This record gives sequence, C-alpha cells and structure tokens, in this order.
Amino acid sequence: MTAALRGPGEIRQGSRLSRRLFLSLGVPNYRRYFAGQIVSLSGNWIQIVAETWLILTLTHSGLAVGVTTALQFAPILLFGAFGGLLADRFDKRRLLMVTQVAMVVPAVALWALAASGAVEPWMVFALVFARGAVNAVDNPTRQSFVIEMVGPERVVNAVSLNSVIVHSARMVGPAIAGVLIATVGVEVCFLLNALTFPVMVMALRRMDPGQLVRPHPVGREAGALRAALRYVAATPALAIPLAMMALVSTLAFNFQVLLPLLARFTFDGGPESYAALVCAMGGGSVVGALVAGARGRASPAMLIGSSAAFGTFTLLAAAAPTLPLAVAALVLVGAASVTFAAGVNSTLQLEVEPAMRGRVMALYSVVFLGATPIGAPLAGWLAQTAGPRAGLLLGAAAALLAAGLALAALRRRPGHVRDPADGGERRAPPGSIRAGRRLSEVLHDQHAEPRPNLRAGRLAGEHVRTRGGRHRSHAPGQVDIRSEEGEHAAAEAAAHHPRPRRAGLAEPVDGALHRGR
Repeated sequence: MTAALRGPGEIRQGSRLSRRLFLSLGVPNYRRYFAGQIVSLSGNWIQIVAETWLILTLTHSGLAVGVTTALQFAPILLFGAFGGLLADRFDKRRLLMVTQVAMVVPAVALWALAASGAVEPWMVFALVFARGAVNAVDNPTRQSFVIEMVGPERVVNAVSLNSVIVHSARMVGPAIAGVLIATVGVEVCFLLNALTFPVMVMALRRMDPGQLVRPHPVGREAGALRAALRYVAATPALAIPLAMMALVSTLAFNFQVLLPLLARFTFDGGPESYAALVCAMGGGSVVGALVAGARGRASPAMLIGSSAAFGTFTLLAAAAPTLPLAVAALVLVGAASVTFAAGVNSTLQLEVEPAMRGRVMALYSVVFLGATPIGAPLAGWLAQTAGPRAGLLLGAAAALLAAGLALAALRRRPGHVRDPADGGERRAPPGSIRAGRRLSEVLHDQHAEPRPNLRAGRLAGEHVRTRGGRHRSHAPGQVDIRSEEGEHAAAEAAAHHPRPRRAGLAEPVDGALHRGR
C-alpha cells in the first residue's frame, strides 16, 4: 500500500539510488566474487572466535589471547610486501585459488586436533601463524584484484561493498561461532570454516577471464620491493594516503582491544554491554560503507573529512558518560572509520601504476592490518594504566592529526581568488581541494606552470593597437586576442597549454604523478 502511494518520481529516485549502491554487482565476475566472499569471510570470523576461545580454554591467560591475535597479523607485517610482489608477478585469480586451498590446511588441522583432544597451546599458535602467513599473500592479492574485475569507474563502489561484507561477517560470524561453541563444541567451528573455502574457489573458477582488465605480469628482477618503496615515496598521491592510514591504523583502529575494556571497566558491564558496543560500531560501519559506495568517488576532501570526523566522533565516544551515549557515538565512529579506510583503499587503486598495484596494495595491508601487533599492545597498556577512555583519546588525536597533516600537504593557497576575466566571479584556485577530484590532479595542479589566460588573451607585456588607434600596454602575460598578433599568440598558447579535463572516475586512470607530466 505504501508503494502504491509513492509517486513515479520517488520510485525512479529510489531505483537510481539502488543502482548506485550496488553498481558493481552489475559486473558478473564481481557478482560471483561477492557471493563467495560472503561465505568465506563469515567462516573466517567463525574460526577467529573459535581460536580465541580454544586458547583461552587451554591456558586461562589473557596474555595468550593477545599472543594469538598478534600471531594472526604479524605475518602481514613481516611478509605482506612479498605477497604483493607475488600478486604483481602471477595471475591474481589463479593465485587466489591457491591461497584459498592453502587456507583449508590450518582449519582442518585444528579441527582434527581439537576433536581428538590432543591439541596443545603451541599447536594453536603455530597454526594461527600459518594461517596468517597465507593471508599475507591472499590479502594484497584480493585488494589489488578488485579493480581488475570492475574497472576504475566502479572501484570505489566495489571497495565499499567489500567493506559491507567484512563488517557484516564481523557481526554474523561471531554470533554463529557462539551458538556452535555452546551447543556442539569448538571443533565444529574449524570444520565449518574449512568447508567455506571450496565455495570461494568455485566462485573464482566460474569467472570469465576474458572480462578481467589484467596488467602485464611483472618479470623477475632484483630490487622489485625496493623499487615499489621508492615509487611510493616519489608519488605524493600514494604516499599521503598511506601515511594517513599508517598513523590512524596504528593508534586509532584498536577497538578489538578497547571495546571489551570499555564495557567491563568504564561502564561496569558484562558480555551484553560488550555486544552492544560491537554491534553499534558494526552497524555504523555497514551504513558508512553503503553511503561511500553510493557516492562512487574518492577525493582528497573525503579522505581529510572522514579522518577528521573519525577523530571527532571518537572523542565523543571517549567522553560519553553512559553506555547508551557511547553506543550512539560508536555508530558514528563506525561510519566514519569505514569511509576513511575505503577512501584510502580506492585512492590507492586509482592512482597506482597497474604493474605496481599488487605491491602498493600490500603496503596498504601492512599499514592497515600489520600495524595491529604494534598498536594493540600500546592501546592495551594505555588503557590499563590510564583507563580505556585514554586509549580512545589517543586514537582520536591520531585521526585528527592525520587530517591536519594531509590538509597542510595538499593546500596550495588559502581561500579563493577573484578573476576579472570571469566577470568578478569567485572561483577556487588551481590545486584547491574539492570533492570529485583525484588526488594526483590536485597535486599536479599545485606544481603546474601558470597557464596563459586565453579568455583575456594575455602574453608577455606587449603594446597592441586598439580600435581607436591607441596603443595599450598590458600587464605581463596579456595580449588583446582581437588583434591578428593576439589571435596567433592565443592559438599557439592553446596548443602548448591545453585546458585540463575535469576529473572523473570514468576517464582512463594514468597512475602516477611523475609519468610524462
């Protein structure tokens, strides 16, 4: 009945919004990948919870739980860059099939050990590290494979939809694991996760390789990893987002440590309080990912704004006097954090050279996931000595600092300028930060040579004859285009200084800043 009362305009508007939200699902290859990821990531979270519960049951030690988490992410910190090099050298679809099959081994081993009763803590540690080592190859390969499936015009939407899957699985997977552990035992969780990997392998096999936009594989050469580091360091459009993510991820993305402490010691709650905080942040993350996907573009303004919003909302969560207010603040924190992470991911994929994409996305994985063994103990120590709110304050300061440093790096001139040739209309100067512009174009404009003002027809101070026969001296860079000399000069200047195209994700991505510019 409600649908019948809606006008045709509202229905069309809703249809357009739906298409923007799920734009990437119109690509058959990505649709298969998306379905496989839903199953695979849910199984992954089931195993993470089961590993944590098993090690806690065996050791009754919080330190052992922390070591388990560190072993899960340490391989990405140690070997993630090498995993990105493999992604650049080999066909990513086939490499993902190999990693998915390899993931079965730790899961089946843990199932057999737990079911037989022979499991020891060191065995769990070893198998968690083995799974992390495979993930050090799998994660950068998956990150860099997205743009090959959907192309640059849909990559922002696809990255956002991936974030929706990750955060949905983060809520659904632990819930399933809790039910299984309570009813049939922890060992079933490992077996169930092992059964999810063939689903992902089948989704990859059913893809049409001819529809993938694949770069030429990188040959074996000495110093390939060092070349990637030099390339990023020399490319501000990559270095700035990676530096922002390194700072924010190390000091702000430690909610896995802080939220249980916040629930237990700040609000004197139990498991239900912790669940409320986790669900609030997870729900906000899903909403933020959908909004970012509907926007369909990544810009410097979005990166800086989402980092600043992340820091501001985290301050609100740290200052919340009651649990309901903290829950409300964490919804906003989740939305801002996933918008920032998806924006960095999308910016890197759009700006990087195709031949470097695997290694650059590996660096993203290193700073995003590999920073956990560094930041998590620091956040835990600070929460233990000064309280959980102090850990949140540290994260808020890091996000705000990242936004401020990025803004300082990107801004050329404050304010706007008034151009007399435009009739006094105010306009942003070249290089200003505005929504919809790619980061490389903002940075390129800041270092570009001044272009002649062809609307006023200006070249270096010449005297030209006006209609009344008088000579008029123009300021340096001006010439009257109504004269024959002016027309020739304007045409020559236009040939050497073409007007820049407005940025858009549909245009071909040329990658780095310093390539032919």
